[in-house]
Amino acid sequence: MSSYEKINKICGDLNMNVLNVLNVFYGVFAVLAVWGIAQAWLSQTRTETIHPIKAFIHLLAFYLSYLLWPLWIFSLYAGFSGIFSQHQAIFVFSLSSLLIYARFIEPHMVLVKTLHYQFNPQQPFKRPVRIALIADLHIGLFSGHERQLKIIVDKINQQQPDFVVVAGDWTYEPEHKLADELKILQNIQAPIYSVTGNHDEQYPGPPIQDLLSHALSVNKVLDIEAQIVEFEEFNLVGVGDLWAGKADMRNLPELPQDKPFILLSHNPDTVEMVPELAIRPLMLSGHTHGGQVQLPWLTDYVMKKVSILGHKRGLYQHTHADVFVTVGTGMVGVPFRFGVPPTIDIIEIS
Repeated sequence: MSSYEKINKICGDLNMNVLNVLNVFYGVFAVLAVWGIAQAWLSQTRTETIHPIKAFIHLLAFYLSYLLWPLWIFSLYAGFSGIFSQHQAIFVFSLSSLLIYARFIEPHMVLVKTLHYQFNPQQPFKRPVRIALIADLHIGLFSGHERQLKIIVDKINQQQPDFVVVAGDWTYEPEHKLADELKILQNIQAPIYSVTGNHDEQYPGPPIQDLLSHALSVNKVLDIEAQIVEFEEFNLVGVGDLWAGKADMRNLPELPQDKPFILLSHNPDTVEMVPELAIRPLMLSGHTHGGQVQLPWLTDYVMKKVSILGHKRGLYQHTHADVFVTVGTGMVGVPFRFGVPPTIDIIEIS
């Protein structure tokens, strides 16, 4: 065999190997795509929704995102084998890496942050009170599944709070088995108090109030909307959702003013409705997700529609109250978190 024939044979073998590898990747892509479509359809049939097609499309984004893994591997192979140019391979590898991080890694990187707060430095509490604040679990299409909930429960128990408050938006078009999904919350070693958010109140979303109410009650979560929980040195007051028209606080000045109020309300813009009280209250809220996906310009534009008053995350001072906004733990719209990891906030009041 001549040298020319040998070279042709080697090139033919290499081309055949490349084709074989390509066929493997195509097969993996096809199988994952079929699996993703099937899972999205099955999940949609178990979902409480008034827009089945919309839910199906959102679930497609959730399940078809698993295609990012073989795409990531393929970009490496394509770059080394010459299928892609170097620039193409770097671009596809970088983009798929970024999306994998935002889809599969950051949503489970639950952080714990602590805020120290005093109502009156001249009259500190006899004993510091530790409150674990979470919000926007959005159990349903994208988040709030067993793995993430277990991480949240374990991290809360590690902090040993006096009690836990959940500032609404428990759901995002959940499945019918919501009570079972929340069962792991029974492992939290502290009382849990809660109010609902706009997604729980059909703004937007399906009418799941009865489903959620049952799920909370059987899992020992106390709904304190329009109720007062009395503690030795402060009162905890549950405030209904602003978008649902339930944020009525006109009776607060009529209540005893001998100790400060901690207000639990989903939407931080509710702070504008707080009347003047004898002691400046603290409101704990969520709703904003801190932007959820931090992108230049686009995130700020979206946030203007989420919070008219410009709330995003952290502590804000207003005329009659302070409000602390947690970034929450779940996702809506897209199944990604980027630059805004899910967070449990420990509010230590002294």
